Amino acid sequence: MNGLRARGVRVRFGATQVLDGVDLDVPGGQVVALVGPNGAGKSTLLGVLAGDVRPDEGSVELDAVDVRAIRLTDLARRRAVLLQENRLSFPFEVSDVVRMGRAPWQGTPREDDDDRVVAATMATAEVTHLAARRYPTLSGGEKGRASFARTLAQEPGVLLLDEPTAALDIRHQESLLAEAARRAAAGAAVVVVLHDLTLAAAYAHRVVVLGEGRVRGDGPPREVLTAELLSDVYDHPIEVVERPGADEIVVLPVRARVLEETR
Repeated sequence: MNGLRARGVRVRFGATQVLDGVDLDVPGGQVVALVGPNGAGKSTLLGVLAGDVRPDEGSVELDAVDVRAIRLTDLARRRAVLLQENRLSFPFEVSDVVRMGRAPWQGTPREDDDDRVVAATMATAEVTHLAARRYPTLSGGEKGRASFARTLAQEPGVLLLDEPTAALDIRHQESLLAEAARRAAAGAAVVVVLHDLTLAAAYAHRVVVLGEGRVRGDGPPREVLTAELLSDVYDHPIEVVERPGADEIVVLPVRARVLEETR
């Protein structure tokens, strides 16, 4: 299949089983959201899909080829990864940070597109006005948007995004995920780790719920994001409601019981 395919993935860190027999398909044309509580294995699974974390058992294929058999340069041309933390020690300007995303295409005919792609992705991420700013001087949200622009500049067929909305305001959360959806509509396979379950429901074609390293649910948002499953996985009462006048669901924590217990 085109896209990503994981089978029987197990990862242990010391005595801790982080992923336990995970199967996952991410075809081109889909946004797949990974959700679950802290420690469920979401970021580790994303690292395995990227080829950056070697599983103890199981395999991951990118376009039907084992990721471990793909040269690093070729891998960088085919998938891009946006990490949870945007760290950069040197005081590069934002335009230079975004241009780093073009590195895999150096020495190829696509290098001729560098200026156009960098300008376009900076506009998409709304960081054009920050072009001359030093990256370390940016706010957390500005760093997140600049890093997203760098990721888009790679022009990959697979986008792997780890909590890309964590530091963003509401408008930029919506615009980032809308762009991810547009990339999927153009044929990309997109995997995004999210904590906001309502955002996941709005933008993902499929939601994969992880709990204790296992897949607890995988399917369309309305089928997977149920109050029963989420309350169990998160160990907290959760309500799923229809948004009046819109074909959307909203996922909310039930606070009444918790507030009562604190009084």
